[in-house]
Amino acid sequence: MNRQSVKVVVAGGFGTGKTTLVASVSEIPPLTTEEVLTQASVGVDDVTGIEDKTNTTVALDFGRITISPDVVLYLFGTPGQDRFWFMWDELAQGAVGAIVLVDTRRLGTSFPAVDYFERRGIPFVVAVNRFFGECPYSQDEIRSALELDPSVPFLWVDARDKASSKQALITLVRHAMARMPVS
Repeated sequence: MNRQSVKVVVAGGFGTGKTTLVASVSEIPPLTTEEVLTQASVGVDDVTGIEDKTNTTVALDFGRITISPDVVLYLFGTPGQDRFWFMWDELAQGAVGAIVLVDTRRLGTSFPAVDYFERRGIPFVVAVNRFFGECPYSQDEIRSALELDPSVPFLWVDARDKASSKQALITLVRHAMARMPVS
């Protein structure tokens, strides 16, 4: 049997729920590189709006989903802090696309992720994580703030919920496939 691998990146700002999304949908216990936030990060990591956050990803998260006997989806979650951005080029290499996870309490942390995938021409979807509570902004307001191209899919998710996370992945794969050249 010749198995095909598909790589997807789950990206976004610090504290948006990337680790949670990968864990909610992975069929294997996810590999995480979570470390406790310490005093050393004070003044380095901006925790405004996420003061209760105690852990952070320092390298990557990894999960797997078997789509069919011959297709496996590999999920790579990025670290969110600026100081770990050097990891993004390695994690995004060969990816079919990305989910940019957004927390509207800290919308500004999403701009770099959107810019990253736009500049590299990597297909992405924007998924607003609702596990933080009801969002006070409309889809149009968020699209406008992020300056999203109308062709970029937008959806609401709860990263804790497997079905919601799965829908974000389905939306991304469909979007990426639609952008592939027809041979």
